[in-house]
Amino acid sequence: MRRTLSLAVVITALTAVVTPTASAAPDTSPPPVRWGPCEEPVPTILRCARVEVPLDYRDPRGRKIQIAISKLPSTNPERRRGVLLTNPGGPGGAGVAFPAVFPAARMPQEVLDSYDIIGFDPRGVGLSTPVTCDLTPEQQARGNFPPYARTDADVTREVGHARAIAAQCATSATADLLPHITTANTARDVDRVREALGERKISYLGYSYGTYLGAVHASLFPDRGDRFVLDSSLGPDGYDVKAMRRFALGLQDRFPDFAAHAAAHPEYGLGATPEQVTAKFFELAESLDARPVQGVDGTMFRGLTFGYLYSDADMPKLAEAWQALESGRPLPEDPPVEGAENLMAARFHVVCGDTRWPSSVTTYQRNAAVDRVRYPMLGGSTASVNPCAFWPGERVEGPVRITGRGPANVLISQNERDPGTPLAGAREMRQALGGRAVLVTADQGGHGAYLFGANKCANDAVTAFLARGERPSGDLACPAQPAR
Repeated sequence: MRRTLSLAVVITALTAVVTPTASAAPDTSPPPVRWGPCEEPVPTILRCARVEVPLDYRDPRGRKIQIAISKLPSTNPERRRGVLLTNPGGPGGAGVAFPAVFPAARMPQEVLDSYDIIGFDPRGVGLSTPVTCDLTPEQQARGNFPPYARTDADVTREVGHARAIAAQCATSATADLLPHITTANTARDVDRVREALGERKISYLGYSYGTYLGAVHASLFPDRGDRFVLDSSLGPDGYDVKAMRRFALGLQDRFPDFAAHAAAHPEYGLGATPEQVTAKFFELAESLDARPVQGVDGTMFRGLTFGYLYSDADMPKLAEAWQALESGRPLPEDPPVEGAENLMAARFHVVCGDTRWPSSVTTYQRNAAVDRVRYPMLGGSTASVNPCAFWPGERVEGPVRITGRGPANVLISQNERDPGTPLAGAREMRQALGGRAVLVTADQGGHGAYLFGANKCANDAVTAFLARGERPSGDLACPAQPAR
């Protein structure tokens, strides 16, 4: 999960009138799911199937697309009831294989016994009618973080690259899908899957972008959700321009954990104090901006630092990468990412299609100037211009408004120092959901609190909710756990 989430980020408001639930529902029920063996590379412990959904929910009898789903069956014949639908994040991340992660991540047996765990590739992704933007290897290598802008001219120089990607997405072989690859439609697909599974309600566990998807589903279909867990939460507006800028806030929140770790390991040679390690970051970034090492420039250095901070376990690897770059040695090559072009293309489709982004280059110049000062580690990059500024076509609908209308059945679990989805977003999501939600915070860093963090208090709170329906009576702050 962590690696999937990290790649989805690194190689990475309008108030809408929400389409009424009744009008969004298809005219006819989907046929029951027929489970069978999964194809490689999906793990063999899962069962797989496909569900047919409308491309455009305004025309439910029109063109159909396929949603690939999977199931990790409960081994307990007395399972509580229903299913636990899961999403690993993204957008653009495939989720069919995700249920197989939970036994390996030591999900408590009482949760595994309680549900059939369902995974799926969202529309546009992987095995579910994928989209493309015909991204070149060079475009893929640049990722989703624009080059660090030190001046207004740097922002202007990025405009051509951003326009090119937007145009490629609009003219690719899958351009007819582009207006319909949105979070709102994915949430409707989730409800279509629920119906095909014969379930009156579903429970849900979503990470990162999956929190926004879960919140959208809970707002569109408030009476069709049972127990919803939103882990590592975006704000209630999803991946809009504010969320993109918040990556810089996330790095600023998280970096002190690495600075303390590196200072405690003098063998790294990166500084004897956290302040010296922080100074080393800026020294390396500036050096690589001036003279890249084996193709790694300052922006890529900032991006790899950001990505490695998703997990405490990756801090030694980050230190090794810094050592290599400082000495002019190439970094070890990562294996190629399966489906990288589709991952990036699907991400652009959702991020750019969900909301309208500023189209004025001057706006991005101003944002970059502000964030260079406010968040100097990454702000000059994440506030700069990207393809969403030039996204083609009219939106089919505006973004879904997240509200507190519905049952009190949501638990938000969140690390205090999360680089990808900072605590500020989780607090805003908690406020938007009002009495429907409680917020459980863990005094730890990294992306992914439940199962992928070591805080027993936070993990136990989520387990009690999923397995027994026991939710904290109010917001819960879990203190740091002592080192083992």
